[in-house]
Amino acid sequence: MRRLSILGSTGSIGRNALSIVQMFPERFCVKALAAKRNVVLLAEQIRIFRPEVAVVFDEAGGRELKSLLTGSCRTRILHGDDGYAAAAAWESADLTLAAIVGAAGLRPTLSAIDAGKTIALANKETLVMAGAVVMARAAGRGVSILPVDSEHSAIFQCLQGQRMEDVDRILLTASGGPFLDRPADTFAGITPAEALRHPNWAMGAKISVDSATLMNKGLEVLEAKWLFGVSHEIIQVVVHPQSVIHSMVAFRDGAVIAQLGIPDMKAAIAYALSYPERLDLGQPLPDFSGGCDLTFREPDVERFPCLGLAYEACRRGGTLPAVLNAANEVAVNAFLEGRIGFTAIASIIGRTMAAHTAVADPALEDIIGADRWARKTAAGLVPGYTHRV
Repeated sequence: MRRLSILGSTGSIGRNALSIVQMFPERFCVKALAAKRNVVLLAEQIRIFRPEVAVVFDEAGGRELKSLLTGSCRTRILHGDDGYAAAAAWESADLTLAAIVGAAGLRPTLSAIDAGKTIALANKETLVMAGAVVMARAAGRGVSILPVDSEHSAIFQCLQGQRMEDVDRILLTASGGPFLDRPADTFAGITPAEALRHPNWAMGAKISVDSATLMNKGLEVLEAKWLFGVSHEIIQVVVHPQSVIHSMVAFRDGAVIAQLGIPDMKAAIAYALSYPERLDLGQPLPDFSGGCDLTFREPDVERFPCLGLAYEACRRGGTLPAVLNAANEVAVNAFLEGRIGFTAIASIIGRTMAAHTAVADPALEDIIGADRWARKTAAGLVPGYTHRV
């Protein structure tokens, strides 16, 4: 039986993971849960799965959570950064699902690695910010990092039984988001509600906006570079609006291996949780007999400049990817709050990157410092925005 610590249990990835646990109670048990502020849902998850520990964002949330649980509940309630780190490294768990959104996932993931846990990684920002540090620490501890993002899971599956020296190119597919064919001169009027309506995937707010700007694909380029130990120069983004091919790997003999499936995260999550086995999820196949068209096109970095900014950060390296990520988090939050327009997201990220003096070979402290600097700098570019560390 695999014993799980699930960080980000009330988010989309966490909820899907817990549904898989319920489908296969003989295969999985939950030892730790961590959420942010959705204490009502977390309390329900605690009642169902009875973890040994549960973590919320702050002390007030911890008090509210305790008030929702009965006196017979034996789950220990923690809060804050120390609580998340404790849950990530919880002694009785052997696999940590890292699904906390954003830079907040870095420290818990490192704590899990230091504790020798297998990592199912759904938090791409961890590798975007500190890929060299994270992968070196994982190698030093003999820790496996299994990808949960559908694209990276697809690449991982395509590489099974293959030699990395035979890889010619990684083809990272992108749906193109909800504005793939929308005229660029109308982008300034895009509302948060429109950006959250992804045509294929049901996701959280932040990743939905990232998909709309194509920043999500840029972050995935950085993640793929570190996960698979390849140069960004062989990672090619291909727009595939149907989201049936989740990604592909091309080899030096001209062969291309693709991983296909319906646009649903359960398969990728389950593969990480059960690797190297596959679980019978009862998922339907793509409708190959009903006109399942597969089309492709090049991404338009002029209409979607966030992708170009991500490639720039990947090319220049150092602390710049951490700056890219932090500025994006601030800008996306400001957009969702209605403080800036859609096109201002890329502008704020670009201006913040331009103002940064990158550290070429950063230690973890340099990365954390760059993240804080970028948040403050980006927040200063948002009218009326209050910076929150």
